[in-house]
Amino acid sequence: MPEPHIRIALADDDEELALLDRTTWSTLHAVQPAPQPPYQPFFDERHVPRDYLVAELDGHAVGYVRLGRPTPLAANAHVLQIQGFTVAEEARGRGIGRALIRAAVQEARERGARRLTLRVLGHNTPARTLYASEGFAVEGVLPGEFFLDGRYVDDVCMGRSL
Repeated sequence: MPEPHIRIALADDDEELALLDRTTWSTLHAVQPAPQPPYQPFFDERHVPRDYLVAELDGHAVGYVRLGRPTPLAANAHVLQIQGFTVAEEARGRGIGRALIRAAVQEARERGARRLTLRVLGHNTPARTLYASEGFAVEGVLPGEFFLDGRYVDDVCMGRSL
């Protein structure tokens, strides 16, 4: 099984990442409604290519992770947050997600962060298991924060030191 190539996104990745985002949409990880045409560009002024790490297999994007600042406050500048993460269905179970999380940790360190945080839906057991195995700990839970598919779902805050 080939190793994924992880790289910073390029502006030319817009369409491929937008398609990946639409095809992987699920209430397992998304709180917003499914994207509908006309589709918005993947990148915009708040979501720039530099914020994304892309996993490629055979020259095609099969996953991404987005790093961002949780707040614009100077007192919080030492923290980065995973604000988007997906792996194509056909590429799951091949270590792509783990490679992306490890690359995000390394990128956060290179950007000078001392902490990396994320939020994950309580019912997303596969993601929570992956994050925990990579050193993230539950730091808080917002019980019943979202109403998805007819039930209330917790918002779980996780983090780790770098």
